[in-house]
Amino acid sequence: MSHHCRSAGQSETGKVRRHNEDAILVREDAGLWVVADGLGGHAAGDLASGMIVDRLAALPRRGQLSDFIDAIEDALVQINAELLQIARHRQVDIIGSTVVVLVWDRDVMACGWAGDSRAYGSAGGPLRQITRDHVTGARDDQTQFSGTPEQGPPGALTRAVGAQEALYVDWVLVPADPGARYLLCSDGINKEIDDEELAFEFGRIRDPAAAVDRLFQLALGRKGRDNVSAVVVSVED
Repeated sequence: MSHHCRSAGQSETGKVRRHNEDAILVREDAGLWVVADGLGGHAAGDLASGMIVDRLAALPRRGQLSDFIDAIEDALVQINAELLQIARHRQVDIIGSTVVVLVWDRDVMACGWAGDSRAYGSAGGPLRQITRDHVTGARDDQTQFSGTPEQGPPGALTRAVGAQEALYVDWVLVPADPGARYLLCSDGINKEIDDEELAFEFGRIRDPAAAVDRLFQLALGRKGRDNVSAVVVSVED
């Protein structure tokens, strides 16, 4: 690979929640970054997000980009089945997590997600959201799950790992040119920082670790209503 990536990540409980149900993964060696957000208010959200990060941390990087994406999807599908089984055994409705994944290859980035954890990207232009939230309308502070967009209250999740028998992960390809920069985050970031402010801060701070520090300073300096997690990735010459 002619280019390389610099990255940084952080995850904290926030100012309201008792436990951190988020988990992050930073694997520059494998070109893999992950943010997983266990479903707040449900049983063992930290178990779900932790399973995702642990399994993806152990995946070997072999073959082409498509092979690695297939391995990631296979791992998430297996986790989905295991979480459904654990939930049935514990007699609870859902043990689940949203997830957003970024995978780097020589010429392109692949971003996959299920739920409302987000990815933003900047490649020769302003920062913009590159994922689309799997929710019914506008979000509320409390995460709820609804099986389809036609059911449930506004803002309810319609997709998550561990929430339905069949798991579907959406993917999008984005540039991996030098200077391209990406942000993965749980909703603890975008609950406190709107897209315009995110773009401003991201545009003025180039270093990944400094950018993460600034986002946490802003989010935790406000209400900090949810767990807060962010990973910033920069493609370098």
